[in-house]
Amino acid sequence: MSDKYDYIVIGGGSAGSVVSARLSENPDARVLLLEAGSGDRHPFFHLPAGFAKMTKGIGSWGWKTTPQRHMQNKVFNYTQAKVVGGGSAINAQVYTRGAASDYDGWEKNGCTGWSYSNVLPYFKKSEDNDTYENEYHGKGGPLGVSQPVAALPICDAYIAAAAEVGVPKMIDCCGEKQDGAGYYQLTQRNARRSSSAMAFLTPNRKRRNLTVRTGVQVRRILFQSGRAVGVETIAGQKVFANEEIILSSGAVGSPRLLQLSGVGPAEELSALGIEVVLDQPNVGSNLQDHLDLYTICEVSGPHTYDRYAKLHMSALAAVQYLLKRTGPVASSLFETGGFWYADSESDSPDIQMHLGLGTGIEAGVQAMPNGGVTLNACFLRPKSRGSVRLRSNDPAVMPAIDPNYLADPYDREMSVRGLKLTQSILSQPALKPYILAERLPGPEVISDQDYFDFICAHSKTSHHCAGTCQMGEGQDSVVDSRLRVHGIEGLRVVDASIMPTVVSSNTNAATIMIGEKASDMIKQDSRLA
Repeated sequence: MSDKYDYIVIGGGSAGSVVSARLSENPDARVLLLEAGSGDRHPFFHLPAGFAKMTKGIGSWGWKTTPQRHMQNKVFNYTQAKVVGGGSAINAQVYTRGAASDYDGWEKNGCTGWSYSNVLPYFKKSEDNDTYENEYHGKGGPLGVSQPVAALPICDAYIAAAAEVGVPKMIDCCGEKQDGAGYYQLTQRNARRSSSAMAFLTPNRKRRNLTVRTGVQVRRILFQSGRAVGVETIAGQKVFANEEIILSSGAVGSPRLLQLSGVGPAEELSALGIEVVLDQPNVGSNLQDHLDLYTICEVSGPHTYDRYAKLHMSALAAVQYLLKRTGPVASSLFETGGFWYADSESDSPDIQMHLGLGTGIEAGVQAMPNGGVTLNACFLRPKSRGSVRLRSNDPAVMPAIDPNYLADPYDREMSVRGLKLTQSILSQPALKPYILAERLPGPEVISDQDYFDFICAHSKTSHHCAGTCQMGEGQDSVVDSRLRVHGIEGLRVVDASIMPTVVSSNTNAATIMIGEKASDMIKQDSRLA
């Protein structure tokens, strides 16, 4: 590393990889990307089914939540990526964007330029879609977006079962409307994961003006006279930026680093011995996440990918993938799902489902000894708000992550409705040839209290955290509509933390879009030729 660049990007995740690549398109702009995690050379980061290893610790900080006081003090594993590519390198590759009304709501509440019509071109700009090129989709972009190649017959049976309870077939949830059950498109190209690092960084790593450093954790951002001027790493190296610092460390990492740097709630920072640069009490507030509930059924035969857990079957799967690029290795394991309604008065779907082609796929989720299928449901518009706060001024100490799940009774009611929807779908005639019996929640879960006890014991994060550096113009916002930190010059936040409200879907595609839009804004504001 040199000691001076034009731009320093902190975090090489879904947005940070995009920003680094796009800014380096200007040959006069010297761009440094610093990623605390490793490179992505391990095959699990490239094979679609590698997702099954990710929530169990690979490529993750290994963090947990605080005890959730509205869920019988349950502590959740809280997977946050620590690898170049960020969440896009370890997720289930589901490509969804949320509802148009999500973005129109941002605009309505003061985020000028973030309506759906404003952001749609940036979604399309990234895409290299293998199926669609129309009003909603693009071809030729860096990001591979593909139809699944490794679905199983139980997926079509699930879609038919959903229709039996009144949920129609979903054709393209990123098109005119989300409603329905069907196949998701995936961030894959040629049956390999297409993370933002693989899509945006890898093809451009030879640019002389782009420097990528992995395994480098930033200790703090450096300020001078109210302006962000550089960073100091854990190793003590100081690096400076002529133009801007772009913070892209995610909905936990970005507010954490701001607070370590002295930007946050002054009283709390002072108590930890951190010199206050800017009293900004909303840094780390407004944390939102989708709580995932699930129904698990034992299957009546080898209908899912659970059977490949045995060593000889895993070897067979590897050969199938190498020869044909199909089979369980080519599967994200969650390529089917859909969107429907818990609240009948909602203007767009508020429940999302993911059909897992097996059991025990994610950390903490029970596996069926004889094989099974999992149907997840999450309520998409939680009213509950949590926080990310420091426990110490030591950057090695895990922050206090409190999603504050189910603090609002409305979230609890809607979440249980989503869970009951999954139970209903899995009990329909279309799935009868595949399902032996429901094992979780099971027939003994009947009353409201039974359901609450069940979800306190059996639930997880959807990995969709957002909102902790909220965008807007009001007193509760941290960044403005151009993602510049209020009260600090030369510093932007570009990741899911800027979402005022979490989008009504998986967050990866929206975060890549944020990176695309931010890149244009940074270029427009630049003093470089």
